[in-house]
Amino acid sequence: MLFNKLPDDIFLPLSGQNRQVYQAVLLELSDLFFDEDLIDPFIAKDLVRSTIENAVVRLGVRRWEAESDEDSEPPRSSADYTNRIYRRLVLCGWLEEEQRIYRTYVLLTPSISYLLRSLVAIARHEKRSYGGAVLNVLSSLEAAINDPVGRGITLSEASETAAEFSAHLTDMLLGLREMKISLAASTNAQDIVRSFFDRFVEHMLVSDYKTLKTRNNPFRYRRKILAMLRDLQFDLLKIEQLSQHYQLQYELDYESAEAMVHQHINRIIRIFESVDQRLGAIDDFRYQLEKRVADTVRYMDKTTPGMAARLSRIITAIAKKPAASVPKLTSLESIGFISPASVRSPIRRRVESKPRIITQATIDPRVLELRQLFKEYKSRREVRVDRIEAYLERHFDGRRTLRATDFSIDSVEDYICFSYVRHLPSLGKKARKTMEKYRIQFDDSYVQVADVVECRGFEIHRN
Repeated sequence: MLFNKLPDDIFLPLSGQNRQVYQAVLLELSDLFFDEDLIDPFIAKDLVRSTIENAVVRLGVRRWEAESDEDSEPPRSSADYTNRIYRRLVLCGWLEEEQRIYRTYVLLTPSISYLLRSLVAIARHEKRSYGGAVLNVLSSLEAAINDPVGRGITLSEASETAAEFSAHLTDMLLGLREMKISLAASTNAQDIVRSFFDRFVEHMLVSDYKTLKTRNNPFRYRRKILAMLRDLQFDLLKIEQLSQHYQLQYELDYESAEAMVHQHINRIIRIFESVDQRLGAIDDFRYQLEKRVADTVRYMDKTTPGMAARLSRIITAIAKKPAASVPKLTSLESIGFISPASVRSPIRRRVESKPRIITQATIDPRVLELRQLFKEYKSRREVRVDRIEAYLERHFDGRRTLRATDFSIDSVEDYICFSYVRHLPSLGKKARKTMEKYRIQFDDSYVQVADVVECRGFEIHRN
């Protein structure tokens, strides 16, 4: 049932006379808790309070209805508004506090997180796409890149799917944290083991965590997704086509459509670059859970008083009976009371490490030579503005205009220089003086340069 998962007073702030205030505050908090760059879902209390205060100031609240007899006096300042709103959200179950040494952190439980995301989607009329998460992102990206004019809108679907997948990982982490707290609060060993297998192994481990750790997990496509997106960022022709497609689909001006395209690309990149850190946090919680259950199983018999005496009496009673009346035991041959295959394994004997002589390792000269060659190769691939400017001056040689096919590529340095001639703005401030000397103009054709590079045709003019 719904109310078995949610607090009884969860909807009181949204049903009272100050519901417009709480609506604005919850929308503001959703941007904070559901940020794609958020790795740790535990947010400092001061940051949450400042976010609430910003929402109050932006809303311009000047009228407040008393919510109880104690709040009969109206708030006098934005800080007073913030205190009352924050206290009400904590009491009703929207926010949960957790104390870590001297600092207080605020989080959303999985049920509240899902509820808030659903309410925000209803309020903002956002379209949400569900499916195969990473595989959906990959297929949507391939469709958008291969056919940006006709299917460019699939880039938006890939962005929404990636955001939903990011929220799912956060919910998984919070679910493990909630289970850890419930196991720590239980004093019954049988309940701890039963809860661990019912909730973690059957639901979370098998359906979610185990899928992420299998050999054929969806993350094997992560590098391909990131490589496709980084290539797309520098493909100006496809960016332009995607922006035009967005402009038609969302009825926006060209600048807004182009900004939306870059926003969706950057969102997917940020999410898939932070996946390893999120999985690391999930691993930490999983280790704490398994350690708690392992300790419980290890000391389960010690927490039962009189277990040794009861076993002694049972063995004595069985020994007094005739052998014919005692059933033959067959299970002990495969699984013993105390064996590596039993539930409680014996403690392994610690093997004392023998002293050994530490000798200084000598580096093979071939390794040193390989390092030197790698440094030289890395130096040749280094992007330097002076090399690019010398490369341009060598090809201009008194001319005013050069086409893409007029350039030659005879070495690794020439290849690096030619690659960044087309993208001088990406070098930032250090290439500003060089950018002022030249003007580049692209066309819609693709040309072959020195039988090495196939790129979009362009002309570069000397100012």
